[in-house]
Amino acid sequence: MGQRGEHIALKFRIYDGTDIGINTYAPSMTVSSLKKRLLAEWPQAKTVTPKSVDEVKIIHGGKVLENSKTLADSRITAGNQTGEAVIMHAVVQPLVPKNKRTG
Repeated sequence: MGQRGEHIALKFRIYDGTDIGINTYAPSMTVSSLKKRLLAEWPQAKTVTPKSVDEVKIIHGGKVLENSKTLADSRITAGNQTGEAVIMHAVVQPLVPKNKRTG
């Protein structure tokens, strides 16, 4: 886990291979807060743009991170010894209204 006072450098790769970041974040930041920051930095010219944090899934190490957990809780560390950013995948999954009918 990240140590106190240490910030974590993160880069987000989106659906078309474009990267967002590199920015640094506190290990105490929640995944939900991280998604809010990511949403603000999302390239608006993309064909797929999330409308809310609920439409964004952040994946690290093959697992979808939970909104209520911190980066430290999610075992996101400061990266490797060379100081490179940790790469995460950001996937947009638009919400479908429960009452929407098909056909």
